[in-house]
Amino acid sequence: MTQRISGKTTICGIIGDPVEHTMSPAMHNAAFAETGLDWVYAAFHVKPDELKAAIEGMRALGIAGFNVTIPHKINVIPLLDRLDPPAEKIGAVNTVVNRGGVLTGYNTDASGFLRAMAERGIDPAGKNVVIIGAGGAARAVSFVLSESRANITIMNRASGMERVVTLAEAVAKSTGGNPGALELSEANLKQVLKKADILVNTTSVGMSPDCEQSPVPGEYLRPGLAVYDIVYNPVRTKLIRE
Repeated sequence: MTQRISGKTTICGIIGDPVEHTMSPAMHNAAFAETGLDWVYAAFHVKPDELKAAIEGMRALGIAGFNVTIPHKINVIPLLDRLDPPAEKIGAVNTVVNRGGVLTGYNTDASGFLRAMAERGIDPAGKNVVIIGAGGAARAVSFVLSESRANITIMNRASGMERVVTLAEAVAKSTGGNPGALELSEANLKQVLKKADILVNTTSVGMSPDCEQSPVPGEYLRPGLAVYDIVYNPVRTKLIRE
C-alpha cells in the first residue's frame, strides 16, 4: 500500500555520515504501515560540522524523534537537553525523542546487543571478549559486557588509542571490571583471539558498499569463537561469512 503523507503526518528519521546504506527507513516505514500510524521515517545525511545545526533544525521542525548512527553517537550528547541514565553512563546515544522541544537521548544499543546474544544462547559471563573499535557502539557493548561479568579487551587502530584507554578507564570505574586496551595490529589480534570466546566488531569495516573488507583476517577465526558484527548492511558481512 502506498504511504500517504499529509500535513498531519508525524516525521522522524536517522542522522549519520554516511547514511545512504541504512535500512532503517525501510524497517520503520513498514512498521508504521502495518500498525496504521500516520508517521514517516527518513534518512538525513549530516556531516560532523553540521551536527549542531541539524539538531536545532530537528527541534525547530518538530521532528518527533531520530536515531543517531556513525559518527555522531558521542558528539550529539552536548546538544541534547536530557539523557536517560543508561545513555549517560555509557556516554553514547543512538535514539533521541523530542517531547515539546525537549530532546532526550537514549541508548538501545546495549540492550539490543545483549538480546541478540541471548537469542543465540550465548551468556557472556566469565567469557573472554575482544571488542574492535572505540566509538559509540563500542561504548555500549563494552559497558554492558563488563556489567555482565565478561573479561573484555578493547582494540582500536593506533591513531585512536587515546580513545580506547579513556573508554577502558571509564568502564573500569563504572563497572569494577578490568578491561584491557590494545592497539589493533595483526600481531595483537592474532594473540588475543587465541583465548577469545567472543569477538565483536563495532566498526563500520565491511559495511556497504565496501562489502569485501573485514577487520579480522579469516585465518584468525576458529571453531567455537562466537562472532558478532554490528554492521547489518549487508546482513552477512565478509567477517560473518568467514
